[in-house]
Amino acid sequence: MTGLSKALMIIGAIIFIIGFLMPYLHLGKLPGDIVIKKGNATFFFPIVSSIIVSIVLSLIFYFIGRFR
Repeated sequence: MTGLSKALMIIGAIIFIIGFLMPYLHLGKLPGDIVIKKGNATFFFPIVSSIIVSIVLSLIFYFIGRFR
């Protein structure tokens, strides 16, 4: 396999696993996420969830780069 096809398979597997675990992670329902409901409109901004995902991804990429 070439490098590109291997990378695409790994990315696809990671997306599949994340999609499978999403209902159990409770992302988007954390304290600090902004939800504004007025009438028929709802505004949702998951600021705390975004920060947590950013920290986790930064750690994953740090360790991948460190041991490469």
